[in-house]
Amino acid sequence: MTIDVSAIRRAFPALQTPTVFLDNPGGTQVPQRVLDRMLGYLTQCNANRDGAFATSRASDRLLEESRSAMAALVGAARPEEIIFGPNMTSLTFQVSRALAAEFHAGDEIVVTRLDHDANIAPWRLVAEDRGCQLRWIDFDPEDCTLDLSHLDSLLGPRTRLVAVGLASNAVGTINPVAEIVRRAHAAGALCYVDAVQFAPHRRIDVQALGCDFLAASAYKFFGPHLGILFGRHDLLARLRAYKVRPASDSPPGKFETGTQLHENIVGALGAAEYLAGLSGLESGEWDARFDRAFEVIETYETTLTRRLVAGLLNIPGLRLYGISEPDRLGNRLPTVSFTIEGKSPRHVAEHLGSNGFNVWDGDFYAPAVTERLELDQRGGLVRVGAVHYNTEAEIDRFEESLRRMA
Repeated sequence: MTIDVSAIRRAFPALQTPTVFLDNPGGTQVPQRVLDRMLGYLTQCNANRDGAFATSRASDRLLEESRSAMAALVGAARPEEIIFGPNMTSLTFQVSRALAAEFHAGDEIVVTRLDHDANIAPWRLVAEDRGCQLRWIDFDPEDCTLDLSHLDSLLGPRTRLVAVGLASNAVGTINPVAEIVRRAHAAGALCYVDAVQFAPHRRIDVQALGCDFLAASAYKFFGPHLGILFGRHDLLARLRAYKVRPASDSPPGKFETGTQLHENIVGALGAAEYLAGLSGLESGEWDARFDRAFEVIETYETTLTRRLVAGLLNIPGLRLYGISEPDRLGNRLPTVSFTIEGKSPRHVAEHLGSNGFNVWDGDFYAPAVTERLELDQRGGLVRVGAVHYNTEAEIDRFEESLRRMA
């Protein structure tokens, strides 16, 4: 099965304009299915939880249907392992506070220089508050891949947690997270995974990864702004939640204190339905449909990645950061960052923006990356990112505009 890109693009209202959306690493556009779900919720069953009346009951059913869909999307064993929140960053701070209560002075927390700061800052602050040691996994600036031998030297009997991203939001590297989890667990540590950048591109399976926690954001996989957290049920049940008294004492409710973003949660259900629809299967279990859909997405996006990387490498004065060898492109996403000699990243982004191409510049909330690459004082990087609604023609036009400027 192949992707019908024209049909896909018709499902996205924003794509009916001339704008070329290559800013997807910062947030994807939403299909009509998501908008319909959100509007339907707000007009037909907008109510708070656990009421003894019809709209509240209908609202509760939709919220739990979305929870089941998100559980299937990440491969969770049960819906109760899914927690909703305003965003990935807030959820990570919330969990870090709960975990911090079990950490002691002298314990060690391992983070990476390749991560978004949302999977660094919470653990750095825990280390400061609890007297823990913060250890850093370095990455190779030549290809922006993590140094796993360095990880081995950091793990020890006092390691309590390893925080790592499934993929870098700055340079697109896919990290060997299953292996990192295995080594963390062998040392007796937990593993917290940031899957935000990975989620729209590849199938997530927390069972295969073996991780203890995994966080994602619906607005990165064609939904509304919403944070989604997977946590092993035994851990969620054990941890102390900072909550109001009437909130449940059991997961997931104990971590969802306060009124949630109901219409956004239902919008995430719409995103799941959209993704499942890419499988070509009219019905069936979520798992099977997601498996098939992401096979199709990965196959098509591999073509986009090859075209994007090859074209950028032919532009004079351009330096691409991350994996670029054709036989290694399977280890990266179509999230690609670069600099152009003599041009500031903001200047490049402004030029492209004035020509109808949306791209990002800066550090993308991953300052550890630009610091390690010694680009933090030079404006960081230019970042482009394709998803399955982008076309090869868009990439060709983008590269031609970039070549004219360079």
